Amino acid sequence: MELHLVAIDKPENINFILGQSHFIKTVEDIHEALVSAVPGVKFGLAFCEASGACLIRWSGTDDPMLELARKNAMMLAAGHSFIIFLGEGFFPINVVNAIKQVPEVVRIFCATANPTQVIVAESEQGRGILGVIDGYRSKGIEDEAGIAWRKGLLRKFGYKLG
Repeated sequence: MELHLVAIDKPENINFILGQSHFIKTVEDIHEALVSAVPGVKFGLAFCEASGACLIRWSGTDDPMLELARKNAMMLAAGHSFIIFLGEGFFPINVVNAIKQVPEVVRIFCATANPTQVIVAESEQGRGILGVIDGYRSKGIEDEAGIAWRKGLLRKFGYKLG
């Protein structure tokens, strides 16, 4: 078995969701979950089929996000994984619960805009995701100024009142 570190290739401000599912119906069901959760959502979705033709299945509403999804899925090439890129101005917090409710979805590895590396194991049978490195190493403990900054940011984006 070999381990690979696959860096997700994307623009800095673009959010994505990386997960695992178990059935080819994933593509249609995640697509429906996204457009039902946020009307007008711009996204690209790619799913790595794990049997049969073993193709990268895809769907979405935005050509640049579709290209990112297909390209990154091909780099991962890990059975039953899916990756969703959200267009600028769309955020995982608004769709991740809808994705978790899709019956085929068994795991969400991350939902982030951070630089991300995916740890992939490869055997003679295939490839699978072991985990992710999402962002950077912690640098310390938040102080009162950090708490105020965090709370201000949440209010700025409308996630908290007052």
